[in-house]
Amino acid sequence: MKAVDKIIRPTYDEYFMRIAKIVATRSTCLRRQVGAVIVKDNHILSTGYNGPPKGQKHCDETGCIREELNIPRGERHELCRGLHAEQNAIIQAAVFGTSIKGGTIYTTHFPCSVCAKMLVNAELKEIVYGEMYPDELSIEILKESNIKVRQFKVQE
Repeated sequence: MKAVDKIIRPTYDEYFMRIAKIVATRSTCLRRQVGAVIVKDNHILSTGYNGPPKGQKHCDETGCIREELNIPRGERHELCRGLHAEQNAIIQAAVFGTSIKGGTIYTTHFPCSVCAKMLVNAELKEIVYGEMYPDELSIEILKESNIKVRQFKVQE
């Protein structure tokens, strides 16, 4: 009998973070493409990427308000026509009636303070992020929560 080559499978962290990176490719943000995947028991519940509300013009059509006003990254989140990837993942779960309570979100970037508050109230148990995002308030909010937060970078 011939020996079979061992199949090398990605870990779940690698698998879900790679999917989050693919989800991010749908973004039309001119500053940063972000993707998020919410999972529970190693099953995908919802995905989201940053972009405008359904049916509205994308930033690659209208330009970036934040760039025009020279708003630094990590500040004045309300001055953007787009929703964040984490917000869209939460909204998509709600639209389809999927509970994400107790789930894990894999996101390409550390969540901003607005998303952090939403993730706390959604009762997620863990946030796994790839790249850091400059938002000190978000760090404080998540330190006070019961959510486990850890960085995981996919090896390319």
